[in-house]
Amino acid sequence: MLQFIGLAWVMGIACVGIRTSFFPFDTLNALPRVLVFIFILCIGLQVYVQQRLPSVYWKLLNGVLASLLCFILGWLYADSQLQQRMQWRELQRDTAEVIVYVRQLNQLKDNSVSQPVEVLNRHPQTVTWLATLAQNSVLPDLELSRYYKFSGTVYPAHSYATAGVFDVEQWYLQQNIMGNFRVTHVQPISAEQIYSMGLSKHWRAQHTLRAKFRLWIEQQRYQIRAFIQQQSLQHKGLLLALLTGDKSLLSSEIEDQFQRFGISHLLAISGPHVLIFAAMLCWGLDRLIRGYRPHYYLWMPRQYLLLLPFLSCVGLYTAFVGFETPALRTLLMCSVITIMLLLKQKISSFALLIYSAALLLYLDPLSVLSAAFWLSYGACFILLRIYQSLRHQPKRVYLSRWQQFWQGFKILVESQWKIFIALLPLVIVFFKQVSWIAPLSNIVAIPFIGLLIVPLDILAGLSFFLFEPLSAVLFQLNDNLLALLLLIFRGIDALFAPQLSSIAMSAAVYICLCIGLLLLFLPQSVLPKTWAALCFVPLILIDPQRQKFELVVLDVGQGQAVFLRSGSYSMMIDVGGYYDESKFSVGQQIIRPFLSVQGVSTLDHVMLTHLDQDHSGAFAYLKNEINIHKVSANQAVNVAENTQFEFCYQGQQWDLPHQVRVQVISPKPSQLQYAAQQQNEYACVLHIHVPNAQPYQDFLLMADTGWATEYQILQDYPDLNVDVLILGHHGSKHSSAYDFLAHFRPKLAVASAGFDNRYGHPSPIVEQRLVDLNIPFMHTAQHGSLRFYLDAPQRMLIQPYRQQKLWLQR
Repeated sequence: MLQFIGLAWVMGIACVGIRTSFFPFDTLNALPRVLVFIFILCIGLQVYVQQRLPSVYWKLLNGVLASLLCFILGWLYADSQLQQRMQWRELQRDTAEVIVYVRQLNQLKDNSVSQPVEVLNRHPQTVTWLATLAQNSVLPDLELSRYYKFSGTVYPAHSYATAGVFDVEQWYLQQNIMGNFRVTHVQPISAEQIYSMGLSKHWRAQHTLRAKFRLWIEQQRYQIRAFIQQQSLQHKGLLLALLTGDKSLLSSEIEDQFQRFGISHLLAISGPHVLIFAAMLCWGLDRLIRGYRPHYYLWMPRQYLLLLPFLSCVGLYTAFVGFETPALRTLLMCSVITIMLLLKQKISSFALLIYSAALLLYLDPLSVLSAAFWLSYGACFILLRIYQSLRHQPKRVYLSRWQQFWQGFKILVESQWKIFIALLPLVIVFFKQVSWIAPLSNIVAIPFIGLLIVPLDILAGLSFFLFEPLSAVLFQLNDNLLALLLLIFRGIDALFAPQLSSIAMSAAVYICLCIGLLLLFLPQSVLPKTWAALCFVPLILIDPQRQKFELVVLDVGQGQAVFLRSGSYSMMIDVGGYYDESKFSVGQQIIRPFLSVQGVSTLDHVMLTHLDQDHSGAFAYLKNEINIHKVSANQAVNVAENTQFEFCYQGQQWDLPHQVRVQVISPKPSQLQYAAQQQNEYACVLHIHVPNAQPYQDFLLMADTGWATEYQILQDYPDLNVDVLILGHHGSKHSSAYDFLAHFRPKLAVASAGFDNRYGHPSPIVEQRLVDLNIPFMHTAQHGSLRFYLDAPQRMLIQPYRQQKLWLQR
């Protein structure tokens, strides 16, 4: 029962920050009352029900109530920790002059240096910011354990709040980073100045034993990086990443290659790295005891004598890599095993995972937000299941070396395909794309890296502190091994040309996949494996034509992209675009992940209202990555071979399932010849009608048009119904004229604009017009993506994406 209570604690913490229609309340206010209610219910059941139920059912009921209580406690604890952390984050851009302390190693990038710093004088308590300095600037290099005065601009972390997109704000909170700081001036500060500023308390805190140990660890990491930088090695970045997890020297080409091969997890310091280090040192200690003090084993059995040194080595290496989640998970699992062995208690694999996860989330509840937590525990679960299966197999008395090798190879192959399949749902959730060659790549890379490169890397790292010339020789030898591994990868690349494949999967398909995999990996005695086939039955019964209408104004920053679906018909109206898609691809990083979450692998229609970069820039990527049946625009566009193109003009109309109608109301056919010179004014304006929907059934999308087009629409369509108006030109003051707004009187106005954009969109003038006309207003920078969807019976509801996560709310 204790295991299920621990599982309930983990699942409660996993709900941190969730705000949906199922959990709409503020946990810190509502959940305590629920907790008191359940406690009173437990007392009532104890008094009145215990004597009336058989003991088995009574124990089951107690277990359910205890798990429910633990679930709520976990949720309360995680939400309270989240809200405490959120109160110190930066929410607006601001110029600032702050006093900082450098305690952590920086991260080197192509053109800049990212330096985590502790800011001392911004809030009542110390907070961490991520400072950015240009590598070629005249600013001095920052040294560990030094104080500085920074001048510059602080920027908040701001996510593209769209379903399926990487959540930057979540990552910053999970890493306990409260803001970004772009440094323009640096001035060193002495200890005497720190005292004079009233910051002596922080100075004393940095001289405690714990703080000194953490600083010493960072200094050793810096020395190893500097030593590797000085060597004439071809693969400095890989050597450093595999030893310390520091990716400062890693080239983008190597990172891309490891991602395409599905082995990027090997670049992170995980359980195997930690265990290899501990095993190497304990093996050396065992050799010394056997050679010089064998009588120690008469005093205490070997497994007990080496237990604490092994655990100490695990703890030391975990600290050395910065207490990353996979390494910390290994430390906690080893700690649980140590305690159970010392107490001579048996522990199951499932209990080991639950107890270590519960402890980890107690120490850092927000680590549940990271992909590393779920992927590492998922992989551990599969490996422990394989270990349990091997233990139940009959043991052979003697195995030849060939048989041992073959058995080990079979275990490696089995573990890789099982881990790949079992973790597929998690990979889809976190990354939205899969490398199908990952099992083969891991079969090649794991033995090579785990048995040769990592042990040699660790040995070279240890030698650095003892005899640097030996360390240089070992690093050079390891560099040659890495060259051989990359040569093998080039061969695999030439044969298979692996690429990351995007996965489009709806919620129903995803749930069926998870249930099927759960049934497959349950022990045979629980349920027959053939039952997994039942999970595919709902997929056959799902009728895509029955999907109701939805329209989503996506948060793509300073740009516009609208997704429309009715039944099986899917359409994009504009696709957004970054000013330089080579630096940040809106198509790859926002549109494609969003479509994957929606289960859309084919678009019936893409309407590019005009060819401005912020409306059509992502199309260059999307046209090669997703099947598109038809493209419309006010100018000619290069499309894929099997895609139909047509110009958009006034009078065009498309009838979608469920009687939804999409109509083009501007520009006129005669105006298309001037579209190249006046792209904004002759952009395609769309009207969407959803019959019988309340309170919103008519949508008007104005693209980047201004007053001239608004006047034309007033003349051509004076009786047009408009319930939701997507403001022209992102809410620019040269659009959305007062008379235009007053005539159509929309029930809601929406602007698609980027956070803190340089144009000042949406314009305060337009916002004031809306206030004067009593028209409600929403925009993507504040509310994230806005989803309009039909709910029974024919109610059109609005779901702002930022309202679903506590840390995204504004």
